[in-house]
Formats: sequence, structure tokens, C-alpha cells
Amino acid sequence: MTDNYIVSARKYRPMTFSSVVGQEALTTTLKNAVKSGKLAHAYLFCGPRGVGKTTCARIFAKAINCSSPTADGEACNECENCKAFNEGRSMNIFELDAASNNSVENIKTLMEQTLIPPQVGKYKVFIIDEVHMLSTAAFNAFLKTLEEPPQHVIFILATTEKHKILPTILSRCQIYDFERMTVPRIIDHLKMVAAKEGISYEEEALNVIAEKADGGMRDALSIFDQVNSFCQGNITYEKVLEDLNVLDADNYFRIIDLSLENKVSDIMVLLDSIIAKGFDAGNLINGLASHVRSVMMARDAQTLPLLETSERQRQRYQEQAKKCPLPFLFKALKIMNECDVNYRQSSNKRLLVELTLIRVAQITQPDDDDAAGAGRSPKRLKSLFKNLMNTQPKTAAQVAGAGKTLARAAQQKAARSTDVPKTEPVAAEAPKAAPAPTAHIAGPLGNVRLNIKGPGNITFNDLRSKPKAPDYLKTFTPDDGKETKEQQSAQAGQPFTEEQLCMEWTLMCNRMPQRLVGLAARLKNITPHITSYPNIEAVIDNEILLQQVNEIRGNIRATMRKTLHNGNIELTLRLAEPSEMKRVYTKRELFDHLRQNNPAIEKLRAALSLELA
Repeated sequence: MTDNYIVSARKYRPMTFSSVVGQEALTTTLKNAVKSGKLAHAYLFCGPRGVGKTTCARIFAKAINCSSPTADGEACNECENCKAFNEGRSMNIFELDAASNNSVENIKTLMEQTLIPPQVGKYKVFIIDEVHMLSTAAFNAFLKTLEEPPQHVIFILATTEKHKILPTILSRCQIYDFERMTVPRIIDHLKMVAAKEGISYEEEALNVIAEKADGGMRDALSIFDQVNSFCQGNITYEKVLEDLNVLDADNYFRIIDLSLENKVSDIMVLLDSIIAKGFDAGNLINGLASHVRSVMMARDAQTLPLLETSERQRQRYQEQAKKCPLPFLFKALKIMNECDVNYRQSSNKRLLVELTLIRVAQITQPDDDDAAGAGRSPKRLKSLFKNLMNTQPKTAAQVAGAGKTLARAAQQKAARSTDVPKTEPVAAEAPKAAPAPTAHIAGPLGNVRLNIKGPGNITFNDLRSKPKAPDYLKTFTPDDGKETKEQQSAQAGQPFTEEQLCMEWTLMCNRMPQRLVGLAARLKNITPHITSYPNIEAVIDNEILLQQVNEIRGNIRATMRKTLHNGNIELTLRLAEPSEMKRVYTKRELFDHLRQNNPAIEKLRAALSLELA
């Protein structure tokens, strides 16, 4: 029994045109050519592996030499020529593997055989498989014979890479493009083989085999034999997944369901379990992208036939498609495509996959309450544990700082609301100023007494020395970002809000020195945000400005810590993504927009003859 075993790919190889699966248009054309006797001298069969190119070439060669073909163009399998071909002793059909016989000498030997007419039958048929492997010299030697072959010679060329064949060869052949096998066709063929072999199966298991075959019937039959050896005649879904090391589709359904619920932690746990089983994280992203694509196809009845899957899986896709908004699917596909592009170049591939899944899980999460910098939406991860942070008890320092702030605000409000008549404040007794220094200058006009009045009793030595810069100018002197002891002793737990941050940022820009006036003007157009309290982030719209701001980043951070009274502040600068870039409108454009949308403003402007300065 073991000695006579034949693999399914050979045992169930088609012997007639009617038994060829999935190539009806091509086989009908070839049968009509046999019936009419209108045969070309050269044919080129091209297509992916395992779709029947060489099989159809052999069936066609047998039908050409059949003494009494059937009415529909099939070989009779009863004449001497058909029996000789079936038994492998036909002298009119020659097969050449161009992958191992690609030299000029091999082609010359083949051309010499074409000169001898057939002893039995009508034609000598030369089947050259993998013809694209021929060398350029071999192609040139073959070209003349292919252009004007003898009347009794027919060439059938087969290849998987048509683009590698010389155009002069292509122009002399009838070209037949074979199609990839669809999943339903492969499943039907495997059911037929299983029925003949007496093998029980689950349709889901055959679906996994068909998808793994990637459009090749020969690959599908080889995988079928492998799985049958593992399952011992009972092919089940779980055993197929175990034998082929294929990730269960249930994982993809779970990831999408968890993403719709924004359960990032559960997704991370599921990812860890998948990687622990030996699955590659990149293959997981590719499989998830295919899954999302299938869910998107299942949303519309017109695209539903594009799903090459079983009926049960199609129903599951339809059920999940009802829960998934279309924008979620679009954004998820875009995010996973970006991950696939960057996966090979990433040095930490697992981290890239984790960030990708986090971004997918945050698509339906409400945006954080922060303002976009310079009119742009910040492209960053949202607060994963925002609700958790809001519910955690505050520390004693935070409570004390918040209490002081509230008490101070209450006092100010009470002072403003009290109706007390204003009185002139009593000036405090000022300390007596030291007498102004007197300078005696001797000159041709005699002695001149010069009284110098000014703050701090300035002397001539002070005038000759370089004037000292104010303290706020020192803040923006490029340095290593180290802070003074006074800045380090700022209140570490003083709370602040987005409004306070933006206000202090603007005040800082206004205080910047004259030499940085251009940089200050550009910084005013940037709105910082609180990323994870008390850390702040500023999004810069070009690399040059980012480099300039990075030079004073330590000084900006020190200023924010001092003015906001929080020594834990960290400043992050990053370059804006292309999607975050938005046009900055001029005052004229904004005013024109207001006039168009509010006729009352235009009426007021015309009545008062106002113009925008």
C-alpha cells in the first residue's frame, strides 16, 4: 500500500479539458481550435504557479495528435496516439525544462529534432516549461525556428514570469493568461478529493487550506495531504490551525471588538499571548489588515461577493460590520498600512506593533480636551488612563496647593465686591536717597561741576563698562538648560491649567530680547498643551524653527517652571506631521470670512466707512 502511494497533486491531475478547474475560457478556446483544425505554430501559457499551465499543455498536445477527437474537441483516449501518451511512450511529444536546459547547445539539439517529421500522428509538439529561464543567446537561437517552424511542429511554452520573455518571442505566440484559483473553487475541488478518498472534514478547515494555498491548486492539494497525515482521516479546524501554525481568525474578531470598546489593556494582553505562541507580530498586522478589509467588504451587498471565504465566516464578517463605523475601518487600514511600511526598518518591531494597535483602539475614543498648536490637531496618543487619573486620590501637597489657590481667588473676589470708598493710600516713608555724585571736569573754560542723577548712583566707571542685561534677557541666553537654585526651589506641586499655560507662554514671548524678536513672533503662533500633567508639549511646523527652539528649550522649561510655580514641568518639542499642517490665514482673509458669514458686520463697516488697517 505504501509503495503505490501517489500524492493527490499527481493522482488527481486532470487528463481532459473538462476536468481542468477554474480555466473554462482557455480550455474552451483550445477545444475549439482542435475541432476546427486551426492551430497556431506557437502558444504561450503564462500565470502563477499551480494553476494548470503544464497540465493544459499536455492535454492540448494529446488532443492535437488524437486520431479521432470527440465532437467537443477532447481526446478520445482510445486511439494508439492517446494510449502512447497516457503510457508515457509517445514519440511525438517532447518536454524540455528550460530551468536546467537553458544553454544554446540545448536549444540547438531541440531545433535538430524539429527537422524530423513525425512517424505516427500529425504533429511534433515541443513543450518548453519555465521558458523565461532561457539565456539571451538561447532565445536568439530559438527565435529563427519559432518564426518559421516546419509545418509539422507546434511549440507550447509555459512560464510564470511573462515579463522576462523577449518581446520578439511574445509577438510570435498566441498568449493565454491563466487565472489564480479562487477560494470557493479550491474548496469544491478539495471536497471532491476528500469524498473520493473517504476523508471526513470541516468546511472551515478546508477554507484555511484554500487561503493558505494562495490561488494555487497544486499547493492546495499538497497542503491537503500534509494535513490529512496529521489528522488521520478527520480534518478539523483546530488541527489544521495547529499543523499549519495559522493564527485563529477569532483573534482578529476579538481585537476589533476590543478596539471599538477602547480596551487597550486587553488588546496588549491578547497580543502578548499571540506572540508567546510563536506568531510573528508583522504577520499579525497583515492578517488584521486583511480582516478589516473583509469587514469593510461585508458592509455592502455589492462588495460581499469579494469575500473569498466560507458561508459561516461571511456571516461573522457581516455581524461585525454592523458594529464598525466606516470611518473606523478606513482609519484602521491606514494605520496598519503605515505599520507595514515601517515594520522592516523598525529596530523595535514589537513596540511598533503595540503602538499601532493602541492607535487603532483609540480611533473611537473621544479626543482629549486640549487646544491644537498653531491651528493644528496634535497627532499623539490620547490619555490611556485619563479616567483613572481623574478618580485617583490627590496627594496632600496637591490638595494644599489647590486650597491656597482657591483661598486666594476667594479673597480677591471679596475685595472687589466690598463697597468701601476708596481713599488715598498713605505713602510709606521712603528712605533718604544718597546725594548724587559730583564730578569736576577741568578744561579750557575752567572747572565745570557736573551733577549726575539716576538710579543706583551711576558713575563714570559704570558708563564706560558694558551695561548689564535685565534678568529676563538672561533667561534666554543659550546655555545647557541648567536651572538656578531659585528656579529649582519653585513650588513642585502648584497646579496650573491650559489657560494659565497659554497666558504665561504669551507673556514669555513678549519678554524675549530684541535679538530673538523674530523667534518670539513665531512662538506666539504655537499653542502648547498639557500632554500628561504636568508635562507640556509644543508642536513645531518646520525643522528650522524646531532647531532654533531646541537651542533655548532648557531656558523655556525653566521659565515655565518659575512662572507656573511647578518644578516638575518637562517640555517636549516635536515636528508636526504633514496631516497636521494647516494654512495660517491672514487678518484680511479672516475679516473677509466674517463679512461673508455675518451680513451685520459688513453693514456696520459700510455705515461707519471702516477699513481694516
